Amino acid sequence: MENSATFYHALEIDPDQCIGCSRCMKVCPTEAIRIRHGRAHIQEHRCIDCGKCHETCPTKAIFVKQDDFENIRKYPHSVALLPAVFLGQFPSEMRVSRIYAAIKDLGFRHVFEVESASAIYADAKHLYASENPDKMPLISSFCPAVVRMIQVKYPSLVDNIIPVKAPLDISAIYALKKLLEQGIPRQEIGLFYITPCAAKMAAVKAPIGEEKSIIDGIINMDSLYNLVFKKIKAQGKDYVFPPLRAPRLSADAILSTLTNGERRICMAKHSYAIDGIQNVIDFLDKLENDDVEEVEFLELRACDQSCAGALFSCDNRFLCGDRMYARARKAAERERNGEMPRDKEMDQYKDYLIEQSKAQPATARSMMILDADISRALEKVEKIERLKNLLPQVDCGLCGAPTCEAFSTDVVCGQACLAECIFYQHHLAAKGSAADAKPTESLDQIWGPDRIKDGNL
Repeated sequence: MENSATFYHALEIDPDQCIGCSRCMKVCPTEAIRIRHGRAHIQEHRCIDCGKCHETCPTKAIFVKQDDFENIRKYPHSVALLPAVFLGQFPSEMRVSRIYAAIKDLGFRHVFEVESASAIYADAKHLYASENPDKMPLISSFCPAVVRMIQVKYPSLVDNIIPVKAPLDISAIYALKKLLEQGIPRQEIGLFYITPCAAKMAAVKAPIGEEKSIIDGIINMDSLYNLVFKKIKAQGKDYVFPPLRAPRLSADAILSTLTNGERRICMAKHSYAIDGIQNVIDFLDKLENDDVEEVEFLELRACDQSCAGALFSCDNRFLCGDRMYARARKAAERERNGEMPRDKEMDQYKDYLIEQSKAQPATARSMMILDADISRALEKVEKIERLKNLLPQVDCGLCGAPTCEAFSTDVVCGQACLAECIFYQHHLAAKGSAADAKPTESLDQIWGPDRIKDGNL
């Protein structure tokens, strides 16, 4: 369960692979990474598992944990909870039914697309909005990286996050209920989410307000994609797979994970759909400063093109999105011809699922909690501001922190030494305090003793 001390983190750094290049430090949106002893280190209270560091790491030193795939064989009724973007990774000529068949050949007994719950999720949000007209603007809880970022970077906005579980949780609840109704014991049912990103993995492993998720395991989307693609290619074009009717999704459900997927069906008159972590930050800065007015609903996604551009995508995000739109057009045509999509089949459980979808409100987890004592915390804030104003504001990163402001915070909190600033060292040397200026020792402490050697320059 999420606690007051730390988040669960899916991202880890292999110190043997890390070369201390600082690229991860420079792209982290919450300034959660520092360089010490020539290696990157993650400050857990700041990290939101967005995966930007993983994307930029040139040596693949930053990796994402996942559960052992073989765990699915522990359950006679293993369920693959698929995101719609998983199917968007495959070439258009690979039929959905064949992909489903390959997943079952790999050992899953059941396959269920989590977007089946998108309509229930929308209804739950609309119900909350109608009951809480004073909470505007309401912020979608769909993207866990955004939820975490608001918790640590914009704590004043946590009350605006809609306390409704994401579609993947609602789908897991539905799939479990259906199997239990068939008389299958809970211990024989294994729910495995095929995650497109690290943040959703973290959200499953440490759900807000719950002791434990009902989901039994996590498999990274790129791992399953490689297994499925390899199996289909090995089978060849002439392979005749058992007849399988892959349950259909509605067009709205298929598109719900792409940018504008929620906004296009929301009832709010004034709403925005924003993707890309930096774009989200820019907008939330304006919102927190009251520079945006009359906003009723915000769909915020950390990844460019939303889940099509997620960390574990195996193909170009625009190609994936195009395939999903093509699939949605076919779904819309079937609906016009009277076919009932799977998400409509869930309507008989609507009241139950909406009740089960209620979540505990998100809590503030400010990365700037400096001291439990408010008076001492305020003193530290003043010290940080004074120190920041004395520093050059060039954000060179030589101190092992991404910005002068982050370095000031580290110094005041006892996590860094002012002498580690190369400009401060130069200042001491200029004043004749050379004995106090030890640039070589400071650089060794940050970047490691082997970073600069005689003969390497």
